[in-house]
Amino acid sequence: MPFIKSVFRILPEGPVEEYLNEIPSIAGLEELSFTAPVTFFAGENGSGKSTLLEALAVLTGMNAEGGGINFNFSTRQSHSGLHHTLRLRRSFHRPATTFFLRAESFYNLATNLDELRRVDPRAYAAYGGRSLHEQSHGESFLNLVVNRFSPGGLYLLDEPEAALSPSRQLSLLAAIHRLVQEGSQFIIATHSPILMAYPDAQILLFGEEGIRPVAYTDTEHYRITHDFLCDPQRMMRVLFEEG
Repeated sequence: MPFIKSVFRILPEGPVEEYLNEIPSIAGLEELSFTAPVTFFAGENGSGKSTLLEALAVLTGMNAEGGGINFNFSTRQSHSGLHHTLRLRRSFHRPATTFFLRAESFYNLATNLDELRRVDPRAYAAYGGRSLHEQSHGESFLNLVVNRFSPGGLYLLDEPEAALSPSRQLSLLAAIHRLVQEGSQFIIATHSPILMAYPDAQILLFGEEGIRPVAYTDTEHYRITHDFLCDPQRMMRVLFEEG
């Protein structure tokens, strides 16, 4: 059973930025249920995926810029006030650990970890044994998942594919599956058709009609990628003629 069963709005209006009312998926949110151990937020840029994921992180006690409940760094107060208007329905079981991974602020998280290392020599132990700054972006992402993520955890990932090659995305899927088998829950905002192929995942599409469940093969991510790989030259001709 998922640790987070649903998120629901408690205030029709609240202390949130005006621009949020212009995002259909956010403005129309009443209650959103999580029905599988792995849920993907899909949709175009600006459709509200990361905004809602960030609010979930804050509601569960995680740092808005990334990390777990013990991270409290803040380089710029950029997260919205959406969490003030939302509440969670949780299961009776609590996660053994939590982590919010967001690609855009991963550098700041790595820097904070270096600062923690100065006072605690064991700080790198759960992150591959060395500074994340000394690893490639993709290597540090995977080391984080493999070494820091543990069974029975709640993990929120914001566009993890940003640092990963296709083969490393497959490695991430294998790591996610292992953790799911060990009782973990993942909520992932992504554009990756590779990640969204995870078996029996719940895919929620953010768009002009709000948020709705969608089958994997009905996502634009799958259809465009499939059509392109089947006949890239035809797709190029169509694209360039339209341009």
